[in-house]
Amino acid sequence: MTKKIEAIFREERLNAVKEALAAIGIVGLNVFEVRGHGRQGGIVLSGRNGPYKVDLLPRIQLNIILSDHNVEPTIAAIRAAAQTGEIGDGLIFIYPVEEVIRIRTGERASAALHYEGDIDARAEAAEAAAEAAPA
Repeated sequence: MTKKIEAIFREERLNAVKEALAAIGIVGLNVFEVRGHGRQGGIVLSGRNGPYKVDLLPRIQLNIILSDHNVEPTIAAIRAAAQTGEIGDGLIFIYPVEEVIRIRTGERASAALHYEGDIDARAEAAEAAAEAAPA
């Protein structure tokens, strides 16, 4: 089965999250600039005419489609890189994906998700190296 990870986090953590994902072999992703608020409800800023509330804060939404067995390492990488310890660090949502089809080739399911050097290719290479190593 395939999953979609949708993570919403602080804008300033984007580079750290991308680097953490690249380090584990996540190649394909989409990034969107979004605005919103959660529990914190926004922030109060001071202006010329006094304080005012900004209730829709800029955030990044990151979408990744991957195999079930890659979900937990991906979540751990996102959490480690996006976490500041302050309110407003964000949320991660996980959805089931019914089907994946690569438009160019017509590949479906896991074949459509494979990229050279991605998390699955790295795991396969490590497994082959372990099998080839003398005992």
